[in-house]
Amino acid sequence: MYKLLIRPILFLFDPEKVHYFTFSVVKFLHKIPLVPIIIRGIFQVNDKGLEKELFGLKFKNPVGLAAGFDKNAVLYNELANFGFGFIEIGTVTPKAQAGNPKQRLFRLKDDKGIINRMGFNNEGIAPAIENLKKNKGQVIIGGNLGKNTATKPEHYTEDYCEVFKELHPYVDYFVLNVSCPNVGSHAKLNDKDYLVELISAVQQLNKELSSNTLKPILLKIAPDLNNTQLDEIIELVAETRIDGVIASNTSTTRDNLKTPTSRLQEIGNGGVSGQPIKNQSTKVIKYLADNSNKAFPIIGVGGVHSAEDALEKIKAGADLVQIYTGFIYEGPSLIKRINKAILRQS
Repeated sequence: MYKLLIRPILFLFDPEKVHYFTFSVVKFLHKIPLVPIIIRGIFQVNDKGLEKELFGLKFKNPVGLAAGFDKNAVLYNELANFGFGFIEIGTVTPKAQAGNPKQRLFRLKDDKGIINRMGFNNEGIAPAIENLKKNKGQVIIGGNLGKNTATKPEHYTEDYCEVFKELHPYVDYFVLNVSCPNVGSHAKLNDKDYLVELISAVQQLNKELSSNTLKPILLKIAPDLNNTQLDEIIELVAETRIDGVIASNTSTTRDNLKTPTSRLQEIGNGGVSGQPIKNQSTKVIKYLADNSNKAFPIIGVGGVHSAEDALEKIKAGADLVQIYTGFIYEGPSLIKRINKAILRQS
């Protein structure tokens, strides 16, 4: 029904407007008695065989929603009813920021992809916290952290630490987003020595804020890293003992796209997500897993549009998978299809 009827209508309109319209519709539907129960009955797969324990957390299933979809934590309770095992909110920055000028979100229909240059548009820490206070405890929540675009390089760490400190009581794990291609200069964030400094600062803060168990901290990396850079990531994880890696963010490459070059030039800069980066993301996952002897957990994301795509990432070395563009193109039934396929494999 989604792909035959709903998606063709939604795809007639501006992607960003559709995004917020969809939020309103989902919110409205969940206010109707029995609708949440019906949605759970249709989409959720509840089976002990899907449970996964990772970095001290028990995930009811390995399929999550990637950051960027619910930036301000306004819809996670409703989205949990569609069967996600975990939902990552953000990217959250210390202060609210509008992001890059519109139009900044584009569909690549022939490629089942998206190009975005959103620029960490979000409402800042305070509104996110107010929304997270309404958590019904149905699903594990991750907090994806970023810096404000206007922040000078010497204050990057302060930005990350500020968001970490404020969100600490309200999320189950953290992600340091140092790989988004759409936010100012990231030269410093790609420097290994700086990443050691950043991770160490956040880990120290974690110790100060955690009365019992430390909150897991993960690093989100780009799919465009070469083998030498991936070796540095493996060394970085070993050196800092960070809890895991998310592979991967959006890509700046435009290789092998069906979308005409003229259209791509018209769109301009931005990160590519969806099917076009599936193979590159899986390649990164496999390289990290193989060359570290699976020394740390990996969350695989990038081009998961089918159960087969998810199983491919798990086979390559991912412990959990996330969807975003696939959720938009394939609809909420994708979560159920992946979970059922995982059960059949077990």
